[in-house]
Amino acid sequence: MKHLFTPFEKLTKNTRLLIVLFWIISVVVIWFVSSMGERHLFPSPQQVFTGFKELYNEGLVVHIGSSLLLCFKAIIIAVVISLILTYLSTIPVVKPITTAISKLRYLPLTGITFYLAIIISDARTMQVWVLVVFMSTYLTTSLLGMVAAISQEEFDHARSLKCNRWEVLWEVVVKGRIDHVIEVIRQNLAIVWMMLVTVESILVAAGGLGFLIKNSDKFMNHGRIIALQIVILGVGLFIDFVLDYLRKTFFRYSKI
Repeated sequence: MKHLFTPFEKLTKNTRLLIVLFWIISVVVIWFVSSMGERHLFPSPQQVFTGFKELYNEGLVVHIGSSLLLCFKAIIIAVVISLILTYLSTIPVVKPITTAISKLRYLPLTGITFYLAIIISDARTMQVWVLVVFMSTYLTTSLLGMVAAISQEEFDHARSLKCNRWEVLWEVVVKGRIDHVIEVIRQNLAIVWMMLVTVESILVAAGGLGFLIKNSDKFMNHGRIIALQIVILGVGLFIDFVLDYLRKTFFRYSKI
């Protein structure tokens, strides 16, 4: 048992599985115990199960599709903008602009929506661009860190092969770091998915998981709220798994 509490201890696959099962069972037991009695911290499993059935009957699948569509639109635009800015940051005259954009991650969401509301009148477009601006700042920061982490030896190796400056950019930074880009997107995707509840409240008529959870919160339906939290977490983990699987499948050297 002592090795289970030792830092950096290497465990067998079966041991790791047993540890995971232990924590899952512990969480379930705590949930059951905390939902007992008249006054309880969490809704009972029965209330959550009822919440799942009600949400499904109200078109849960359609709302998930609406949230995913909004998320993917924002991600595609944010990734394109961030990649262009990051690759161009290797040019000295562009570097200050890219650095300044990365610093905008400290700007609160209220400040972003205020200025976007002046420019954009369509609420659905507003939702997309709030997420784009929000994700682009964090994504650009991570991508700049990725470029800064490239060793000088890799640049020197490309120059020794008679590559000019633009070819070095293409071979080392663009082509040579595609797997890192996917990993950065995977890590920052959680930010967009987390912000959906707040952003989808801008346009209630468009639906989505954010609309469902705010509507459930308004009526204090805690069973539905927990059920929606489980759905949001599950969909987010599935997207994370797919991106990680694609990275390891198409770029097998990234597992080394």
